[in-house]
Amino acid sequence: MCFGFLGIQFGFALQNANVSRIFQTLGADIEDIPVLWIAAPLTGLLVQPVIGYFSDRTWTPLGRRRPFFLAGAVLSSIAIIFMPNSPTLWIAAGMLWVMDASINVSMEPFRALVGDMLPQKQRAFGYSLQSFFIGISSVVASALPWMLSNWFGVSNTAAEGAIPDSVKLSFYVGGAVFLLAVLWSVLKTREYSPQQLDDFAAAEPEQEGEEEAAPSPARYRALGLGFTIAGALISAAVWHWGLDPQLYIFSGLIGGLGLLQLLAQWLRRGRFNALDEIVSNIYRMPVAMKQLALVQFFSWFALFAMWIYTTAAVSSFHFGSSDVTSKAYNDGADWAGILFAAYNGFAAIAALLIPLIAKRTGLRGAHCINLCLGAVGLLSFFFIADPRWLLLPMVGVGFAWASILSLPYAMLSSAVPHRKMGVFMGIFNGFIVIPQLLAASILGFLLKQFFDGEAIYALMIGGASWLLAAVAALRVAQPESEQLEADPQAV
Repeated sequence: MCFGFLGIQFGFALQNANVSRIFQTLGADIEDIPVLWIAAPLTGLLVQPVIGYFSDRTWTPLGRRRPFFLAGAVLSSIAIIFMPNSPTLWIAAGMLWVMDASINVSMEPFRALVGDMLPQKQRAFGYSLQSFFIGISSVVASALPWMLSNWFGVSNTAAEGAIPDSVKLSFYVGGAVFLLAVLWSVLKTREYSPQQLDDFAAAEPEQEGEEEAAPSPARYRALGLGFTIAGALISAAVWHWGLDPQLYIFSGLIGGLGLLQLLAQWLRRGRFNALDEIVSNIYRMPVAMKQLALVQFFSWFALFAMWIYTTAAVSSFHFGSSDVTSKAYNDGADWAGILFAAYNGFAAIAALLIPLIAKRTGLRGAHCINLCLGAVGLLSFFFIADPRWLLLPMVGVGFAWASILSLPYAMLSSAVPHRKMGVFMGIFNGFIVIPQLLAASILGFLLKQFFDGEAIYALMIGGASWLLAAVAALRVAQPESEQLEADPQAV
């Protein structure tokens, strides 16, 4: 059931290690890169709750989650293959939207599947096993351009405005791997029927996370109007004082949340109530889910900063070049791919150790430790001059990455009702997306205004954010059942 994540993360790892490079090659300025990356978080924010809602209510000959695996895999593979052939910057940005939307169609049901198929005491190991496959695939995907260039002689440079052949070929391989890996899970996994899931849930210990009451119509309207007006005022301030245009992303996020609530309230009067149910469930989140939301906020702000600025930081700070046509820049970009491969490799190892750490310290303690290791790793980039030694901090980043991909989901899955596993997993993704949108709106502005555009400081900000996430992790309320030892044999 976890093998399909090998393909999903192959696509994400290619994207994380190479999309900034593609954008810069096609003419993007360093301060514009965050806004071009907005596709990744925004499509997840829109797609995952909807897919989760409908997959909760689906039952076909392929089951409830597998039809979504299959549809997403086909669309994703096509988008991945087309991405490096984008002729202009704006077409590349548009293809990133298509690629991310397609990948999210496959990814969210995979998260819910582990919650469906495993009892509470085995979920930490189940999500850790997903992290293991994520790490293995990301090692190969992140290093693939470097391997093609150094082992097989494929060119890693090209004329101005052209994507190197090593990057193009890597994306072609990625499209094939994505489709084949997800097909394996579709064909080899069985799913329990809704009735079986009800029976299993009845046999589990009582869940601690009770849902809160849905908001009243008056509260819906008041909050919707409040957020909408706040977003409009922030946009007006950005326009009036001539602030960085990327801040419109932040104002749009605030205003969009308000409009979404008003639309959900209006649709409540009719028969189509999917949006209303999704939005009302945001207010009905269990306490543990709300506390985990803060952890996710700081965790993914750091990750987004790392993903979009590592290539630029390593190329300029450690290899001394920001000229995308120079050999020094492309050597730095290739080395950034190796660093991405390294942290994912360490994450694969960490995924097997994390259940043992959690047994000793509990889920909260283990997550706090791993986030601190990641923070030290990112902060050390500023103090390491020799790029070869940058492999060392990737150990800490790998532990943080593996932990972020497993322990919050293990804590969450036992705090939400099993009948709403998909929609709550989709909503939970919002607390991954919101910090990424915030990062896209303010990181470029912060670097330009306070750090002379030096990308290395984005990694410093990310390290500080991981420290805040570690503190927040210790405050998450968790039932005792979540600290039971995982049973590897069942997975």
